[in-house]
Amino acid sequence: MSAFNARLRRYLMPALRTPGWCTLIYRDYRRYRAAEESMLTTLFLTQGFWATCVHRFSRALVPRGPGVLHTLARIISASLQKAVEIVTGICIPRECDIGEGLYIGHFGTIILPSQGRIGSNCNIAHTVTLGVAGDGERKGVPTIGDRVFIGAHSMVLGKIKIGDDAMICAGSVVTRPVPPRAVVMGNPAKVVSYRGSFDYVLYDGMERDPARQRSFELAQRDPRIKAEDD
Repeated sequence: MSAFNARLRRYLMPALRTPGWCTLIYRDYRRYRAAEESMLTTLFLTQGFWATCVHRFSRALVPRGPGVLHTLARIISASLQKAVEIVTGICIPRECDIGEGLYIGHFGTIILPSQGRIGSNCNIAHTVTLGVAGDGERKGVPTIGDRVFIGAHSMVLGKIKIGDDAMICAGSVVTRPVPPRAVVMGNPAKVVSYRGSFDYVLYDGMERDPARQRSFELAQRDPRIKAEDD
C-alpha cells in the first residue's frame, strides 16, 4: 500500500502543485475581466471559462507514460471533459495545445481539434469548428497564431496556418492560410482588409506587449491599409 501511495504522489501531486496550469486558468480568467465581465459572472455564469478550466486541469492531471495511474487519470479526465461538453456544448480535447488567455465569449457548438495548436490571447465565438481536412500529406488541422479573433459560425479546416492578429469574420469558411493581420470573410473566405484583430482582442497589458506592438506598427506601415483608406 505504501508503494502505491508513493506512486500516487509521484504522478498526481506535481500536477496539483505545479503553478503552470493554475497560471493558465488565471490568464484565461483575466481575459473575461478585461472584457468588463464581473468576477461572479465569469466564475458562475460563463460556460466558456468552465470548459477551459477543465481543459487546463485535464492536461496537468494525466501523467506521461503507461501504467495504472495513467489509465485512471485518462478516465477521470475524459469523464470531466464529457460532462463539460454535455453541459456547455464546447469540445476541447485534452491533447489540444492552447496558449494562455483563451476567451470563449458564448457557449454552444464549439469544436476544437485534438491535435490542434491555438496561440495566446485568442477569441473564439460560438458555433465555431476547427477541423480536419485534406488528403495524404495535406491532411491535418489548423494552427492558430496569437491574438486571433474567430467569429461566430466560422469553420477553419485543414492543415493551414492562421497568422498572428488575424481576424476571421462571422460565417467564414477558411480552407487556405491567412496572413498575419489579415481580415477574412465569406465562403470561401477571402482577405478584405489588413487591419487585424487589434480592436477586438483585449487583454491585460496589451499596450505593453512587445509582440503586439511590433505587429501593430507593421500594420500601420502596411501600404495595403493606406490603399483601403483611399
